Amino acid sequence: MMLHTDNLETKVTEQRSQVKFQLKKVLCMGVAVGNVCMTADEVMQNSLMAINFLVSLLKKNWNNVKRLHMKSTMGKPVLIYG
Repeated sequence: MMLHTDNLETKVTEQRSQVKFQLKKVLCMGVAVGNVCMTADEVMQNSLMAINFLVSLLKKNWNNVKRLHMKSTMGKPVLIYG
């Protein structure tokens, strides 16, 4: 929601920084957690927050997660869990 007193640039940055998970009956999900301007620590922190939030949405938490892979745009996937 936007009020007339809000800063438009701040609101746009805030909306672009949010991650949205849509849990449907899919076996695979892709989520952007970083970009080239971020440091390795920032990407790691975003990844951990996104993974923990996703797991909290699942009915059986970590019991529903078999594997987690991380992949850059042009790189190979790396197994991080499972």
